[in-house]
Amino acid sequence: MEIALHWVIIIGICMTSLLSVFFSIKARRQSDSRLRGLNTARLNMSMGVMLVFIALFFMLAYTGSTIKVIIGTLLLIMGLFNLFAGLRNHSVYNAMKR
Repeated sequence: MEIALHWVIIIGICMTSLLSVFFSIKARRQSDSRLRGLNTARLNMSMGVMLVFIALFFMLAYTGSTIKVIIGTLLLIMGLFNLFAGLRNHSVYNAMKR
């Protein structure tokens, strides 16, 4: 069961990493600033989820020492902040688009 959970987290990391690259390329090639902002917000959301997955993997894969718990917690906080900022920016740019 634990190995299956690790594989699910690894697949999630890979998928969100690919989405981050996709939205980064899409945002850089966009000439319209509103669409660029939407793609950047999606990039932030996918990076946030990726950081949360990395933090979960880090906390579940290794035994808990103090430094590993601190690093995992920092990654989790950064991921949640990126996810929140991406959701907020996405709603702002989505309202501007209409």
